Amino acid sequence: MFYNEEAITGIKRRGWDELAMKSEETNIEYRWAMTEALLPEIPDYSVRITDFGAVGDGRTDNTDAFRQATEACVNAGGGRVVIPPGIWLTGPIKLASRLELHAQNGAVIRFSKRFDDYPLIASQFEGKPSIRCQSPLDAEGADHVAITGKGVFDGGGEAWRPVKRWKMTDKQWERLLRSGGIVDEADGIWWPSAAAMEGAAVLERLIGEGKREPADYLPCRDFLRPNLLSFRRCSRVLLDGPTFQNSAAWNLHPWASEHVTIRNVTVRNPWYAQNSDGLDIDSCRNVVVEDCTFDVGDDAVCLKSGKDEAGRELGMPSEYIMIKNCMVYHGHGGFVIGSEMSGGIRHVHVSDCTFMGTDIGLRFKSARGRGGIVEDIVIERIRMTDIAGEAISFHLFYEGVEGSGTVRDEEVPVTIGTPVFRNIHIIDVHCDEADKAFLVNGLAEMPLEGVTVQGLTAASRQGVVCHHVKRLTLADVTLFTEEGPLVKLHQSRDVEIIRLGGAGGASDEAMLAVTGSSTARIECRDPRTAVTQRSVRASDEVDANAAVRIS
Repeated sequence: MFYNEEAITGIKRRGWDELAMKSEETNIEYRWAMTEALLPEIPDYSVRITDFGAVGDGRTDNTDAFRQATEACVNAGGGRVVIPPGIWLTGPIKLASRLELHAQNGAVIRFSKRFDDYPLIASQFEGKPSIRCQSPLDAEGADHVAITGKGVFDGGGEAWRPVKRWKMTDKQWERLLRSGGIVDEADGIWWPSAAAMEGAAVLERLIGEGKREPADYLPCRDFLRPNLLSFRRCSRVLLDGPTFQNSAAWNLHPWASEHVTIRNVTVRNPWYAQNSDGLDIDSCRNVVVEDCTFDVGDDAVCLKSGKDEAGRELGMPSEYIMIKNCMVYHGHGGFVIGSEMSGGIRHVHVSDCTFMGTDIGLRFKSARGRGGIVEDIVIERIRMTDIAGEAISFHLFYEGVEGSGTVRDEEVPVTIGTPVFRNIHIIDVHCDEADKAFLVNGLAEMPLEGVTVQGLTAASRQGVVCHHVKRLTLADVTLFTEEGPLVKLHQSRDVEIIRLGGAGGASDEAMLAVTGSSTARIECRDPRTAVTQRSVRASDEVDANAAVRIS
């Protein structure tokens, strides 16, 4: 089903015609047919959970009522389960084909905090097949499935998540200790139970022993936190309207699915919550995300396609994805690709999004061993404020900390595990306050290639800092920096800088600094900086007169 081209023949585009653009100045050209994500078709039949004895008092266990309501719709050939206003306590809900879960305004669905309510199942997590606790909202192999309405789905994540001491105030930490659990004094981490704290070691042992049955993993169940929503190998999915919050791990995780529409949803997790991604689109095809709000403790909107050998073997790229009109209030990254991208990511269009207070704005990350190709990405009209790190970041030896300043020139052989990032266009970006405007930490053996940044305006501590890039175009870039030259290039070649403007922290600071013996063919045309800032600073191994041309 996933690669059945006949399934998308004749789809009405309604504004999704071929995405195409060409600029004579920067030679940007991209073109692909962006097919529309088809919506689910739900039969005109409905039941209310109260028809099956559900009580919305926040104390009554309504697991059986939810099960009966969904079964009634399935037995009728599909339909809508209506959740009226109230506080509805329940265990995990299993969704099926042609089923809509509709949470009315005022409905709060609180999922059980009893670990025993979550059976272990074969699932996916962080790019690999995994045994996990069943997700509170769970579906596998379902077609035509929807979750709608203005209600709230709360994952009860505080019962599951480890918490780092340094992320809490003294009063918050004292309150957490009074709730129970156990503290790993060496690492300063609170865990909900001893089994959770020891779970990583137990999990590693079980995997090493080749254990594959869910029952084998019962000793570490407390550690195997569920995502709030996990839809696997589903088609024609709609999430429209609800708030999804307080997940034990990732919030929303569609995997190996197609025709997925996510709109008008709010996704929330505490800022200190570990692995609390907002939305992870993983090995999916034909996806629309629009008019959504994210405020989370990890990456907000993230594209993935499996990790290392597992992702390459699955071979399902995330492709034909449109993300627009989204707001991110907090997260490690606003829009993110990686680091699990071994199956490839391509044909992506992101537009008209705002990031406020994220660690990084546009974040691309991978590492040696991942493999995979990221290509044909278009990002435009992005606004950012108060970015802690980089407005735009490419980190191709990702190890958890971007922007450390470490320069890595060692070159290793190119293999199937070498990640490739190319043909990426970033247009019309404004950032007010960041540490760096644009950072590239590329691989010596496979530099970042074919990237265009056009129309970037940023106020930041440092400007553009690039290591190991080729065929880079910076056009109409205006930078206001506190220190250093506006642009630093290390081991970079075939770089065009067109109409660079702005000002550095010092009136006589160089416009451009170049280092690295392989740096060559740097052309700077029509600079808009002050005459006093149009100098080039070159290290001893670079012949600035031969490598750099200013006209």
